[in-house]
Amino acid sequence: MTMMSEFRQFAMKGNVVDLAVGVIIGGAFGKIVDSLVQDIIMPPIGRLFGGLDFANYYIPLNNQAMNLPLAEAKKAGAVLAYGNFLTILLNFIILAFIIFQMIRVMNKLRRAEEAPAAAAATPEDVLLLREIRDSLKK
Repeated sequence: MTMMSEFRQFAMKGNVVDLAVGVIIGGAFGKIVDSLVQDIIMPPIGRLFGGLDFANYYIPLNNQAMNLPLAEAKKAGAVLAYGNFLTILLNFIILAFIIFQMIRVMNKLRRAEEAPAAAAATPEDVLLLREIRDSLKK
């Protein structure tokens, strides 16, 4: 078997294709959550804390002025960019919560499928053997 045919066989397995689809959908979903956090959630929070873009919150470590945008402050020296970190942390928490809810629903559906089926009818040969046993006891 040539290496190319082995690779084709590997790539066409169901798990690899499922994984590829999951990665693509996950990447797109990550962009949606990122937009939700940066465009919908963080602007009101930033307004509450002074009206700035929350991602631009930082603590200067090289005596930079506090009124500089984050990019300019980074050019002037090291900064502790906690606003950007908090934005990314909020992205992660929302994404983790949504994935948790999806897995929770999937587990409920799986448990419902695995619920014990109604007792199957007793096979005819077993019934016949029981009758024979009962008649021998008499």
